Amino acid sequence: MKDNLSSTRYSLLIKETQAFLMFSYVLMIGIGMLFNYKKYATFDINIFLYADVFDFLISPFEDFRIIVFTFISAILVIIFFRIDTLWKRKSPESYTKANFGFDKKFWYDKFRLFVFSILFVLYVFYAADTYAGMARENILEQPEMSIQYADDDIKTGIIIGKTKDVVFLLVEGSVM
Repeated sequence: MKDNLSSTRYSLLIKETQAFLMFSYVLMIGIGMLFNYKKYATFDINIFLYADVFDFLISPFEDFRIIVFTFISAILVIIFFRIDTLWKRKSPESYTKANFGFDKKFWYDKFRLFVFSILFVLYVFYAADTYAGMARENILEQPEMSIQYADDDIKTGIIIGKTKDVVFLLVEGSVM
């Protein structure tokens, strides 16, 4: 009987871990898409017009800064959530006053989770904007490179980035 219970717990843990990992991967792909969009948008490029689905599957892992920004955003929100929980537990009277008594309402816990989820999304958008600014500066500091096309035409400029089929080149202030 005990062996059956432990195997049920083990299988449940495996299923929950798989679901968590899948959700985390999909979330990271979405965040990577946002970061790449913001990066290319600083050069007036809509990356979604040029990128393939497979370009986005690895996008969050191409640049470690995307993962760092995302984890920092998540950690900050978790810290704020823990501080809020600690404040509610240690000083309930001041917490109630600061929340205008809403913490006594039945819907408050769901609302609180919603607010912290929105806070995470806002931090990710802010991090994407910060990342895009940093990426633009790094790109503009790169030396010029020459690209030779199949018809022997040579273009010299700064490489902004590339997708599977397209290389974005900054030539005299315009993107080619």
